Amino acid sequence: MTLEAHLLDRIAREGPLSVAEYMTDCLLHPTLGYYTTRDPLGAAGDFTTAPEISQMFGELIGLALAQAWMDQGCPAPFTLAELGPGRGTLMADILRATKSVPGFLDAAQITLIEASPVLRQKQRDMLLGSAVHWIETTNHLPDAPLFLVANEFIDALPIRQFVRTGPGWRERCIGAPDGKLAFGLGPPGKWADLDHRLEDTKDGDLIETCRPAQAILDDIGHRIETFGGAGLIIDYGDWRTLGDTLQAVRAHEYVDPLSAPGQADLTAHVDFEALCADVPCAHTRVTPQGIFLERLGISQRAEALAKTGCQARKDVIVAHHRLTHPTEMGNLFKTLGLFPTNGPPPPGLDP
Repeated sequence: MTLEAHLLDRIAREGPLSVAEYMTDCLLHPTLGYYTTRDPLGAAGDFTTAPEISQMFGELIGLALAQAWMDQGCPAPFTLAELGPGRGTLMADILRATKSVPGFLDAAQITLIEASPVLRQKQRDMLLGSAVHWIETTNHLPDAPLFLVANEFIDALPIRQFVRTGPGWRERCIGAPDGKLAFGLGPPGKWADLDHRLEDTKDGDLIETCRPAQAILDDIGHRIETFGGAGLIIDYGDWRTLGDTLQAVRAHEYVDPLSAPGQADLTAHVDFEALCADVPCAHTRVTPQGIFLERLGISQRAEALAKTGCQARKDVIVAHHRLTHPTEMGNLFKTLGLFPTNGPPPPGLDP
């Protein structure tokens, strides 16, 4: 059975699906889901993330976390964690860059939060020789200081979509009116947690919510506030989102989100305001990725790498531009820092 057939059968039995239910099945179905059945990264996959573009990204993230660790008195032991670690490239670069930080790796308990068995194997291969623990949710993190990075993780969490109708909302759903997947709207209703969006919307406007993201940030924030640590959340989005941002990518091209269930990556822009609404620790201002990386010294690192040869210089220039320029990833991607209420913010970010 294909995932599309599974979804059509489910709709026939249960009725229309929310966008969140559709995303969950498409991405994480045990045998037909996108992430559970493939390695989606790189030129042969569907998309490329910042760590795959250049080692500079992971090196700077690693050194920023190490500085945050030192700023908090070098707690030992501590958890060094990554949410959605892909192939393990980012963590490998973090570990390499922080070898020179006295005591950091000796105190670190490396933990990867990963649900995909395919990607877990990729991570084992990439991090061979390192003591790594795998867990499926942040609920299983140990009670210890937590220094965490999540790069392009929140965007893949399932969202719900609502369309403004007067003083209320109608939820956008996915049904099969002609035997094919199609978007539709549920009955009018009111949701108390959406009341604040009546201030900046009009009839017909669409907004998105992501409760799983808020739950994860709540858990991470509680641990950082209780035990110490820092978090770096890097993703595309803005302080407050408006409009339909659900997108599907296959073979590095945008496709209809309903056209190939389980065969394309589904993501949505991150609403950083919603993430921060109830987080129980302090958070920084949301900062464009390009500015964040420049503050950490990416230009100086690029100059050092460029001295290794002509081809390397060309590659480094291209990577630097792609990671930092406003027309590339520099402005689309944002960085949010988490830190204890009475502690210093992570390097490169303003409280």
